[in-house]
Amino acid sequence: MFDGSAPAAGAHYVPLPRPLSEIERLAQEHGCGHLVLVQASVYGHDNRLLLAALRASAGRHRGIVVLHGRESSAELAAMHAAGVRGVRFNLVSPVGSAAADAEALLPVLAPELRRLGWHVQWYAHPQHLPLLARLQERCGLPFVLDHLAGLTPLHADDADAWPALHALAQGGAWVKLSGWYRLQAQPPYGAVQPLVRAVAECLGERMVWGSDWPHTFFEAQAMPTYESLWLPVVRALGEQAAQRVRTAGARLYT
Repeated sequence: MFDGSAPAAGAHYVPLPRPLSEIERLAQEHGCGHLVLVQASVYGHDNRLLLAALRASAGRHRGIVVLHGRESSAELAAMHAAGVRGVRFNLVSPVGSAAADAEALLPVLAPELRRLGWHVQWYAHPQHLPLLARLQERCGLPFVLDHLAGLTPLHADDADAWPALHALAQGGAWVKLSGWYRLQAQPPYGAVQPLVRAVAECLGERMVWGSDWPHTFFEAQAMPTYESLWLPVVRALGEQAAQRVRTAGARLYT
């Protein structure tokens, strides 16, 4: 969700206007009435656009924010009331966080996050997974790993990433099945299906699907279809297990 008038400091792409009504309409066409809105990296910790959208949804949607660590308890409580259920760290994008900065900030935020019952969402590379496993154990918060935990076909036998993912799973982590085009895969994304199955064996049913809308990798006229991003889950896991992935968000984003 983007607003062309919102400030996008240091952005590595130009966020084209993509209003809430657009994704609501698209989701409704595919039987989804509840959304999870994730703060875009180009807006930094200015969460005003996301919070306005959550409040406009009157409780139907949930959100993930980016924090700077100086928010008051009252500010965080207001975010929670609006529908926020987690905080995001981005270790990949040019305007994201350095791993060392995220490692320093998380202990500052952790007491309030535990009090609110929030989780911590990470957009990270597979080489970050050992660090994330240590941080999850240290802070006692569930982690959600964006975009198949960053795993690409090149990581099918990664000797560091998979043990770390197992440790994260034992600590209650979730993985988001999303962003196939970010994982060195091409449509119809058959290359990621063995990885999806392996992640399912590791995580069980702590997986959620995400469309990754509005697909900042693509020009407006070339965005992937909803179906092309959902079908790899069905093909990897089968129809019944895929439907359970589709509804798992009800547990994660209560």
